[in-house]
Amino acid sequence: MSTIKQKQAAKRFAQDWSGKGYEKGETQRFWLSLLHNVFGVLTSVVHNSWIRAVAGRLEMRYRYSKDIVNNNFPWPATTEEQKARIEQTAQGILQARQAYPEASFADLYGNLILFPELQKAHRANDLAVLEAYGFPKDASESEIVARLFKMYQELTK
Repeated sequence: MSTIKQKQAAKRFAQDWSGKGYEKGETQRFWLSLLHNVFGVLTSVVHNSWIRAVAGRLEMRYRYSKDIVNNNFPWPATTEEQKARIEQTAQGILQARQAYPEASFADLYGNLILFPELQKAHRANDLAVLEAYGFPKDASESEIVARLFKMYQELTK
């Protein structure tokens, strides 16, 4: 993460939590909120398009690098409403997965037709994240990647 991004993130963090009450009592809510929001973006079509465009490969697998993939990924500037929606849709993905406790990730994601509620949960999450970025809900992968690179270019000026 660049110094500018760190400063921006720290400023957003301070603004979001300024005057919010008792720190120890808020800890769990903060972490759950953060994790759901991050999980929602990272499991979205937006982030997966970024991975396919910039990540290296090792045989047929993607090589997710913090320096190339993660640290350069342009995060959306979300409103509180958008953030709440992403958290809600991320929770929907987790709940859909929990419906099949005996299923592995390979089982769950090898054939989404077998798990339509998981497919529906991911689509709802994709729509929430696309909206947070201001991208069209029917954006193609190439359009998503082009817009992300434009955002990245603006962030690095």
